[in-house]
Formats: sequence, C-alpha cells, structure tokens
Amino acid sequence: NRTARRHSLTGGQPDVERHIRILALLSRLWGALAVLVGLSMLTLAAGALALLAAPEGTTVGFAAGVTAGIFAMTSFFALVWGSASLWSGILIGRHESRGRMFGLALGVVNLLVVPFGTALGAYALWVLLSRDGRHIFEAPTVN
Repeated sequence: NRTARRHSLTGGQPDVERHIRILALLSRLWGALAVLVGLSMLTLAAGALALLAAPEGTTVGFAAGVTAGIFAMTSFFALVWGSASLWSGILIGRHESRGRMFGLALGVVNLLVVPFGTALGAYALWVLLSRDGRHIFEAPTVN
C-alpha cells in the first residue's frame, strides 16, 4: 500500500477524491432510498383514501382520513428529502462548490436520523470539511 502512503505524504488528493466519490454514491443511494419510501407512503395514502370510498367508509372515515393525511405528509417529506439527497450526490460527484454547501447542510440534518443518517452525516462532514476536501471544491483561480 505504498501508493496510498505516498499520496497521503504528498497532500492526500487521491485519497480525498476517493472519499468524495464514495460520499457522492452514498448520498445518491440515501436519496434513492428516501424516494422509494416516499413513493411507498404515497401508495399507502392512496389505500387509506380508498377506504373512504368503500361501503364501510362512514364508520372508518375519520380514521382513514387522518391516516391518509399522515401518510401523504410523510410521503411529501420523504420525496423532498430524497430528491435533495440525490441532487446533492450528483453535485458532489461533479465537484461543484454548491454541492459541497448543500452536502454540508444535509449532513448536519442527517446527524439526527439515527443510525444510518448519523453515520452518513458524520462521514459527509468529515470529508467535506477536511482541508483537502475544501480545496477540491474551490473554484480555480485565474491568473
């Protein structure tokens, strides 16, 4: 593993590049999972609404309505969160500076999503706040 040792002695850029690629992939996977949860919740909300149209709808109407509302709100949140994570992963993979800022913001909030979000958030903060990580996302200077 001489190459990794040599790169870490010469600035660490290849190691950070690898971590940025991994972070971009994990952000996209996390986003895709959240979108899948959102779509599943949307389906459950539709099922709860279908109970209102059933002949027994008058007896379970209130409960079905509340359940459909909760599922719909959860679905909306998961779809927005998943889309944001997908977009962040794409921007981080392209080394865009706004992707770094967006990734940091999502990373901080992900710390509250125990246990996997916490791990992803800590990893995102570690990669994106490192000296080499900041350097990769800086705009090139024109002389």
